[in-house]
Amino acid sequence: MRVLKSPPQAPKANAHCERLIGTLRRELLSITLILNEHHLRRTLTRYLQHYNTTRPHRSIGQLSPAQAETGPPTPIDLTNQRVHRKAILGGLINEYQIAS
Repeated sequence: MRVLKSPPQAPKANAHCERLIGTLRRELLSITLILNEHHLRRTLTRYLQHYNTTRPHRSIGQLSPAQAETGPPTPIDLTNQRVHRKAILGGLINEYQIAS
């Protein structure tokens, strides 16, 4: 593995990394107090799981990357269903699913 340095003040030189860093700052790091490296790694691991499995992305039609591979889910009528909220990262993010 080699480290490639991008030119200073040239965000388009590494657009994918810049986009991910911006997303992490806006959605996670600006509202979370990171205590140490272990806490940062645990928080980023949990956020990455949320980002790839349940967070909707506009570029792929409001699907998560996991859903983009398998196709969109079938619509569900929620009038007769109960919804369960799951707090992620201490309530910073919420995920919703149909209660069994």
